[in-house]
Amino acid sequence: MKYIKYPGTDKMVSVVGFGGLRFDLDKTDEENAELVLYAYEKGINYFDTAPGYCDDRSEIILGVAFKKLIAQGKTDFFVSTKSKPKVCPSKELVIESVKKSIERLGVEKIDFYHVWCVRNMDHYELSMQKDGQYEGLVWCKENGLIDNICFSSHQPGNEVVDVLKSGNFTGVTMGINLLNFPYRWEGANYAYENGYGVVAMNPLSGGTIPNHEKELAFLAAPGETVTQAALRFNISTPEITVSLVGFSSNSDIEEACIIADSATSFTKEDLKIIEERFNGNSNSICTGCGYCRVCPKDINIPAYMLLYNEKHLFNKTDEEMIDMVYGLEYYNYTANTVGRANDCIECGKCEKECTQHLSIINRLKECSAWESKTTDHITV
Repeated sequence: MKYIKYPGTDKMVSVVGFGGLRFDLDKTDEENAELVLYAYEKGINYFDTAPGYCDDRSEIILGVAFKKLIAQGKTDFFVSTKSKPKVCPSKELVIESVKKSIERLGVEKIDFYHVWCVRNMDHYELSMQKDGQYEGLVWCKENGLIDNICFSSHQPGNEVVDVLKSGNFTGVTMGINLLNFPYRWEGANYAYENGYGVVAMNPLSGGTIPNHEKELAFLAAPGETVTQAALRFNISTPEITVSLVGFSSNSDIEEACIIADSATSFTKEDLKIIEERFNGNSNSICTGCGYCRVCPKDINIPAYMLLYNEKHLFNKTDEEMIDMVYGLEYYNYTANTVGRANDCIECGKCEKECTQHLSIINRLKECSAWESKTTDHITV
């Protein structure tokens, strides 16, 4: 495993980080903790989580693992967690949240604590209000509860730069991958050149990359899969300090560690070809994060938006999209999801929550048109 100093700190972090959003919820906390321990054994020492991840079990699972490591005298790992400005808008609430995370994780302090899910400058300004979240985090830092204050961003690159220029944060965590990097590269490059840490999340674009091995084959070097190419891009890019990967098995961990030890960077020419190939379309793809699941009509918006990726990225015809709607290829309907695209009332709640700032309402209209042309109406 390769290690790099997280800029602005004395912490040597692994270039591959453990993303705590993909635990198997059919397994016990102890069983899931074994995956964390295996990652540590393989050299991964940066672990990212948040309250609410994995039905609010992620911090607890990591805590099971960390307590075992600490009992063995092993404390050479770093933990990152978060809280949202809207959930912890006051100094008191964020202090309470930090203390709760520390207790659940079984550690003495949080190494990297994030203002979570900053999607626009209004969210940033909310965190900076008097007696608000940021002041509470400063208090926590002064009192030894956290080491570094960072932010987790879903903003375009220029807004990431604006927040970093405030000088309030040590680093940023943001979604960067082989498909969307042009959208946020300005932020990553500014951070790299000015001594801020960059932690990259969502390296596989919400499953879009592994689900399209054939269409994206041009991204891969001879002898590697597109998934491996995407991991190589994040892990080997100098501008990225840590690349978070969501693991589901020991073999996933082993693959990422091998890539970390042997990865070669994409050249500027490689990246130019990728940008030209997608003609800017990759800047506006759905990552499947699920934040848009706030629909009052119970529409499974992530499913429709992942379906729309086909149109947006790969220039599928309307006839092809109709076939895909009929086949439910990208739908993940559950028993309690009854809404359809044409049920949209254009309330805009989903667009306010979208981390990619997508025009969801307009996309649902297109999906509704495709759906209306299927021979059988879709039922759950």
